[in-house]
Amino acid sequence: MERWKGRVALVTGASVGIGAAVARALVQQGMRVVGCARNVDKIEKLAAECQSAGYSGTLIPYKCDLSNEEEILSMFSAIKTLHKGVDVCINNAGLAHNEPLLSGRTEGWRNMIDVNVLALSICTREAYKSMKERNVDDGHIININSMGGHRVVPSADEHFYCATKYAVTALTEGIRQELREANTHIRATCISPGIVETEFAFRHHNSDPEKAASVYESMKVRLCTSLKSTNVKLSICCCANKTFSLCFAVFESRRHSQCSHICPQRPSSRPDRRCADEASGAGVIAAEE
Repeated sequence: MERWKGRVALVTGASVGIGAAVARALVQQGMRVVGCARNVDKIEKLAAECQSAGYSGTLIPYKCDLSNEEEILSMFSAIKTLHKGVDVCINNAGLAHNEPLLSGRTEGWRNMIDVNVLALSICTREAYKSMKERNVDDGHIININSMGGHRVVPSADEHFYCATKYAVTALTEGIRQELREANTHIRATCISPGIVETEFAFRHHNSDPEKAASVYESMKVRLCTSLKSTNVKLSICCCANKTFSLCFAVFESRRHSQCSHICPQRPSSRPDRRCADEASGAGVIAAEE
């Protein structure tokens, strides 16, 4: 992470969970991190904690509603003015609503598309523009996806959410292809965790906190453990240190290990080839330019 010291990272959805853990880790490594969310109170508290801990980097809280393109563009404009631009863009923000395909509300579907798909795409576009304007050729775009972006789970409440995450899988591959065509060394990475013990389930099932708690409890009963935000944080730091043009790190729940290692494939390898046995439920898809 030495080469990233003093450089600027944008982390969306940085107020809680994976986003907060990633923001903290990057600040600890010496980066200037713009952490955005609709509510920045928790990011401001995290920034104070990072400062008190004596971390060499800085966390800059920024209030932004990612479902609003104007606010996203305003954020990138502010980053350009105050910090020159973005070198690493971590598209972490995501949400889910209980809106089945046969009975769901259009409003809920639209909100998931706005945040999970469009916001990610807009941030990616603007981050790339920022890098190109400053001749940054070693930037990194990291998309926090989900196992739901590779398998449709047997739950009606999750089906539309899975569709948005399948879109993230396709978008990351599309980004990789366009970056290759642009003859740039800017990289794209997609990390797909399984169930991570954060506030996500409680927000998803906000009208039924007992159901939300049962999601994590059932995971612990079946697997004797559960993924934490720190597990994903370590994977992101690892990816930032590698030279992958595309790396799908797929973390699936299994009894002995929820995290597989990252193993790069040859350029000629099939992009959908698994590094681990499909039956094991864990694997990594990687392509190296």
